[in-house]
Amino acid sequence: MFVARVKHLLVVAVLLAASIPAIAAQSENSWTGQVSVIDGDTLGMGKQRFRLHGIDAPESGQSCKHPERGTWRCGQQAALALADQIGRAHVTCRQTDKDRYGRIIAICALGSQDLNQWMVRSGWAVAYLKYSHDYAADEIAAKQAGMGIWSGEFVSPSAWRRGERLDASTNAEASGDCRIKGNINSKGKRIYHLPGMRWYANTRINEAQGERWFCTEAEARRAGWTKSNS
Repeated sequence: MFVARVKHLLVVAVLLAASIPAIAAQSENSWTGQVSVIDGDTLGMGKQRFRLHGIDAPESGQSCKHPERGTWRCGQQAALALADQIGRAHVTCRQTDKDRYGRIIAICALGSQDLNQWMVRSGWAVAYLKYSHDYAADEIAAKQAGMGIWSGEFVSPSAWRRGERLDASTNAEASGDCRIKGNINSKGKRIYHLPGMRWYANTRINEAQGERWFCTEAEARRAGWTKSNS
C-alpha cells in the first residue's frame, strides 16, 4: 500500500513538472524561458512579447528577389531561420526599452549568443539605425558576404510597411497563405477583409497606394489596420 502511494505521488510530481509554464525564471527587466517566434524580430515567452532591439526583419508577408531563383518569401524565411537557430532551448531576454505598442524592446540571447546580432549578421534582418547603431557593423558584414536578404533585391522592412514594393502593381495577387486584404478606403481608413466577408471578393489591392496583403489578423492589427464591419 505504501509503495503504491509513493508511485502515485511520483506520477503526480511528473505531471506537475510537465505543466510548468514556458518562463523558467524572471527577474527585474530580464526573462528566461522557451520562446515562440512571432516573426523575424519578435519573440513570445508565455504572454510576454519581445521586440528585438536594434534590428528590423522583413515582414511575414514580404517577398524579396534573387537574381537566379526569382521571388521568394524572405519574411517567412527570416522567421524560420530564427526558429531553427533557437530550437527548444531557453532564451534570456533583457529589456532595453518599450515601444508604442507596449511591447518590451529587448536583447535576447541563446547562451552567450546575441540573437539580435545573429539575425543581422546572417542577413535575416537589417540594423534598425533609426533607433540604434549597435548592429551597423554586422549589417555591413552581411551585405558584403551576400547573406540572406542581401543575396538579391529587397525593400527595407520599414519602407515595405509604408507600402513600398519592388514591383508595385494594381490588383496584386495573394501570396501563399497571405489572403487577408488590407484596403485603404475613400476616407483614408485602413481596414482589412477576411476571405468570406461581404466585400472581400470586390476588394482590389493596389500596392502602389500602400494597400497590402496580410498572413494573419494579428499582423494586420500590428500594422495599423482594423477589421471591416461587414
